[in-house]
Amino acid sequence: MPEAVVRVVGKAAPLEADDVDTDQIIPAEFLKVIERKGLGRYLFYRWRYDEKGELKGDFVLDRPQFRDAKILVAGRNFGIGSSRENAVWALTDFGIKCVIASSFGDIFYVNASKNGLPCVKLLEDQTIRLRNIARDGNLVLTIDLENQTVILPGETIRFEMEPHIRERLIKGLDDIQLTLEKYSGKILEYERKMPEFLKPRPRAFLHE
Repeated sequence: MPEAVVRVVGKAAPLEADDVDTDQIIPAEFLKVIERKGLGRYLFYRWRYDEKGELKGDFVLDRPQFRDAKILVAGRNFGIGSSRENAVWALTDFGIKCVIASSFGDIFYVNASKNGLPCVKLLEDQTIRLRNIARDGNLVLTIDLENQTVILPGETIRFEMEPHIRERLIKGLDDIQLTLEKYSGKILEYERKMPEFLKPRPRAFLHE
């Protein structure tokens, strides 16, 4: 069950790249790791590690001024490519709480919402400006999902988010909970109309 996300406050790190696909976020060879915990080590692996598997230290998230960054400001088409949910898990395990970009891969965008990772869409010139401001490592942003705003010193930027995605994030709903919240009445009505022989047997009967 994902945690509810109403507001994210944290340092922003600029990722100067467009068309970042899920294989760049986490390479395919690490998909065999089925535990979410620890996946952050493999985040952007080919950009962060050399051929010997040693951390190079020059990638933006490994620089001292960005090591505690919670918000990633990317370019166009972040998260395109395969549907691997591990890409979202790697970001969240690393400590990223929100991704801002001008556009996202559709499947990645939905997977992120299911795992409590807000993906905020801004205009391209706005993302470029935020990355420029963030370069010195001192930009702290507030992402307010209730009011749909990105707040930075002296400025507030509004963004749009699909109502069902926003609701899922704010309430921390997984697929089952979302279905029950929207359709529990219809489910109960359907169960009442079921023939007796199709209704679930009482628990006591199963142990006879």
